[in-house]
Amino acid sequence: MRINEVINTKGSTVVTARADQSVKELVDLLGEHRIGAVVITDDGERVTGIVGERDIVNGLREHGTGVLERPIADLMDQDVHTCGMDDELAAVAGEMTEYRVRHLPVLVDGKLAAIVSIGDIVKSRIDQLQDEQEHLVKYLRGDARSL
Repeated sequence: MRINEVINTKGSTVVTARADQSVKELVDLLGEHRIGAVVITDDGERVTGIVGERDIVNGLREHGTGVLERPIADLMDQDVHTCGMDDELAAVAGEMTEYRVRHLPVLVDGKLAAIVSIGDIVKSRIDQLQDEQEHLVKYLRGDARSL
């Protein structure tokens, strides 16, 4: 299974922000959209960073509530791991585990096209396993013609 199959199912909407916006605005975006990370892009195409819930927690720990008035640039990770539409799901899951990240922007021709989360990957894998189980059960029941 490839990332494009996950994106086709979940959609390609990506919530983004600019590096000069405040952390307070970032918190509002996360809450409003019920998401765990926001991709930072100043032109809507080129990824310049990513900020997640952990980054905010660490910012609060280091700077207190004053971090909410700081620019997102102060918290964002500029070393962004990404993937492509044709990347294998297992490889992307392995990369997320290796780098301890829960969100990867998906790029097409170097431009932001979507985002995939570890939750998206887990859901896709569970759906795939359920489909395989259903096929096996039908086969064992002699319903092979309906496959």
